[in-house]
This record gives sequence, structure tokens and C-alpha cells, in this order.
Amino acid sequence: MGMISEFKEFISRGNVIDLAVAVVIGGAFGKMVTALVDGIVMPAIGAVTKGASVTDWKYVLKPAQLDSAGKEVAAELAIKYGLFIQTIIDFLLIALVIFLVLKAYNRLRAPAATPAVPEDVLLLREIRDSLKK
Repeated sequence: MGMISEFKEFISRGNVIDLAVAVVIGGAFGKMVTALVDGIVMPAIGAVTKGASVTDWKYVLKPAQLDSAGKEVAAELAIKYGLFIQTIIDFLLIALVIFLVLKAYNRLRAPAATPAVPEDVLLLREIRDSLKK
């Protein structure tokens, strides 16, 4: 029974629940950014590159080998750098959005700046303090 109660205590801690929520929201957020990249950014890049999909960009080291019937005997050996570029774009967009969200969050959390005391008020305070002495 001790292990079950320890597990219950572990699960009920706030940090574990917060982490679980963050993982779920992060997964959903990642899907949103991937949809943005796949549905909007990459087609725009494809339009600039005359219809070529970025994920199809590759450097062929060894072309596929076909037999006399046209059947593929050996698969193509290629470095698929287009997929890597798309993943980098995904990462950069996710990092940018997280940066903007955290910047807005920190701005909301920052305490309101106290207004600067005018110089004449400071001078009057000095005079008051010197008169008290």
C-alpha cells in the first residue's frame, strides 16, 4: 500500500500536473505550427521556387536502379535536405511564437513602474528635512 500512496502523492503535486498540461498544450501548439508551415509558408516558398516543394529537395548520390521491366531493383540514395529545411522553419516559427508569448506574459507580470518624483518635490523634501533638524 505504501507504493500506491507514494505514487498518489507524486501525481497530486502541482509541478507534475503543470508539466502534464504543458506537454499536452505543447503538442497541440506544435501541430498548429506544423499546419501553418505545411499549409501556408511552404506553399508560398513553393510558389517562389516555381512549384517545387521544399520537402522534395534532395541531392541524389545514387539514382534508383531499374530492371528491364521498369521495376525498381535498388532504391535511390539521396540526401533529403528539403525536409531538414522545413523542420528548421518549423522550429524557428515555434521559437518566435514562444518568444512573443513570453514577452507579452512578462510585460503583464511586470510591476507598474513608479513615476519619477519631480525635482521640485525632491527639493521641498530636502528643505523640510533640513528644517526638522
